[in-house]
Amino acid sequence: MRFVIKHELKGRLRIHAVQRRMTCSEADTLSWFLEKQENITSVKVYERTADAVICYTGEKEDLIMLLKQFRYSRVEVPENISASSGRRLNTEYKEKLITKVILHYSSKLFLPYPVRAVYTVLKSVKYIWEGIRCLRQGKIEVPVLDAAAIGVSVLRGDINTAGSVMFLLGVGEILEEWTHKKSVGDLARSMSLNIKKVWMEKAGQEILVKTSEIRKGDTVVIHMGNVIPFDGEVSSGEGMVNQASLTGESMPVRRTAGQSVYAGTVLEEGELKVLVKAVSGSTRFEKIVTMIEDSEKLKSSAESRAEHLADRLVPYTLLGTGLAWLLTRNVTKALSVLMVDFSCALKLAMPISVLSAIREAGERNITVKGGKFMEAVAAADTIVFDKTGTLTKAKPTVKEVVPFGEYPEGECLRIAACLEEHFPHSMAKAVVDAARKRGLSHEEMHSKVEYVVAHGISSHIDRRKVVIGSSHFVFEDEGCRVRSEYQDRFNHLPTEYSHLYLAVDRELAAVICIEDPLREEAGEMVKELRAEGITKIVMMTGDSERTAAAIAQKVGVDEYYAEVLPEDKAGFIEREKAAGRKVIMIGDGINDSPALSAADAGIAVSDGAEIAREISDIMITADDLREIVTLKRISDRMMKRIHCNYRGIVGINSALILLGVTGVIRPTTSALLHNTSTLAISLRSMGSLLPAENVEEVST
Repeated sequence: MRFVIKHELKGRLRIHAVQRRMTCSEADTLSWFLEKQENITSVKVYERTADAVICYTGEKEDLIMLLKQFRYSRVEVPENISASSGRRLNTEYKEKLITKVILHYSSKLFLPYPVRAVYTVLKSVKYIWEGIRCLRQGKIEVPVLDAAAIGVSVLRGDINTAGSVMFLLGVGEILEEWTHKKSVGDLARSMSLNIKKVWMEKAGQEILVKTSEIRKGDTVVIHMGNVIPFDGEVSSGEGMVNQASLTGESMPVRRTAGQSVYAGTVLEEGELKVLVKAVSGSTRFEKIVTMIEDSEKLKSSAESRAEHLADRLVPYTLLGTGLAWLLTRNVTKALSVLMVDFSCALKLAMPISVLSAIREAGERNITVKGGKFMEAVAAADTIVFDKTGTLTKAKPTVKEVVPFGEYPEGECLRIAACLEEHFPHSMAKAVVDAARKRGLSHEEMHSKVEYVVAHGISSHIDRRKVVIGSSHFVFEDEGCRVRSEYQDRFNHLPTEYSHLYLAVDRELAAVICIEDPLREEAGEMVKELRAEGITKIVMMTGDSERTAAAIAQKVGVDEYYAEVLPEDKAGFIEREKAAGRKVIMIGDGINDSPALSAADAGIAVSDGAEIAREISDIMITADDLREIVTLKRISDRMMKRIHCNYRGIVGINSALILLGVTGVIRPTTSALLHNTSTLAISLRSMGSLLPAENVEEVST
């Protein structure tokens, strides 16, 4: 690629591509290619100017060489990238808006009045017909009001007023549609799959491979708690699949050999081998977009109230118009009331406020799946945290392996890693990582692995039963014991670590000591949440009482509960809700999914299990708990903006009606001021909710 450097700073380069015109597809290709490079931290490509701003690490010469070697034709971009980037959508609506403004004002300047009058009358037919159709359905809603205002202006020969009303209504429609589609697109992209590796069956063995290596006809193995990454057909196995992300069904459905499964759904129970039918992600993206657009999930109760209030106010506006004419016998003063209504601004400003807030949260690595969940966060007074991987760091580490039998330390860790690698949990990742660092390779030497939620894993190796998990699972549920000669060693295990117990044939083989340090920002985050209005902060964990108490004291939570099961977390949340509290649940594991579903707003952190991310209402992808505070601030300010909009709409429009009825302003001026104020409120609703200093403060 030929380019020139327009500006440069240390670690940042702005280039201009030397080409006649950069298409949206080429911009997406360049952006995708650069984002995939390890030494590039962020990229922004501007197709209109053919510029790109690149932030990078390493040497500038390496980046320049990479850009010189780049060719659009050599890059194989996934087919869903351009379709889902949003770049084409923004270009389309910018052109629509510019075209509408140019046509409106150029017609005023260059078209003769008679031609403009005919054009305005023809254009008004659409609005008048919408009003008539609404009346025929027995409804007196916003289209009736628009039709009446435009129709009366046309009948009176007030072509300028009719044209201005239709122009501002058209601009409002474009802005609303643009904001809605962009917000939906941003939300859908953040909900799209981001699975990097999958288990592929090859020659009877399970091999962990990159998702990009999978082709149509391959067989992938899906373990419990994982997202199904491709559309396909079950070749063997049986499982319960949660399809809520695509169908909205709350209950999982049973899937066996010969039945279809879809990308993005979650295997809640069992294990499936899936014959891949399609590897493209575009269908998944389209399904999500359709789901969001059709779902009432996207609407908060504030939006619904605004829509219902807008429609209910229409008859009163019409009644006010009639009363103004009866009292004054002046058509002009009556029209001043008709030209001003509350419904237009209410219907436009409220959805834009919510969608803009969702978009702003997305810019801060927070995915919100619907406006009502932001409203729930704003109203929340109670937060329940899971401990492991949430309040503690998402990357715990193995500090010590204590053997208790015939197996040496390395062999115990190898067996544990062989079992744990199949399941998505931070503790499991710690064991697998420790085995990898020690160079302990582990072939699939066990039989089918059974995962018991919130307890542990059970399997067989050389016909010997092997279990790994919590103390409760190993010693109480499985009835394992500690050999007498090792009892003293068992009694003096390091108390500062969490413990994972490995047993073979009902005898303890090893205890894996895992350090799960507290996140540095956890205590500060709790203080900031209290400052934002949260009155009750609770920690719940399946870990021991000793570990839970230590973490709770450091973090400063109000209450903590140790050795709890998934149903205990969900039950606690239901009791809090029954007591009138608004509850947020924050977790990362399979065992958190019932509680995430039960809460008014369930928040999953990025490094957690796929099922937690799919079931949650909100997902935080930044590795900083203070983003929860950011979410709370955005939600609170969104509700303040909505209430401020209510007051502004009522105040401005009431003043315009009063000025019109008293004859201070004419209907034309009244309509212009009404539509201008509606547009101004809507544009204000699209602005950022958090000032720049708050963003920096939270993200540092």
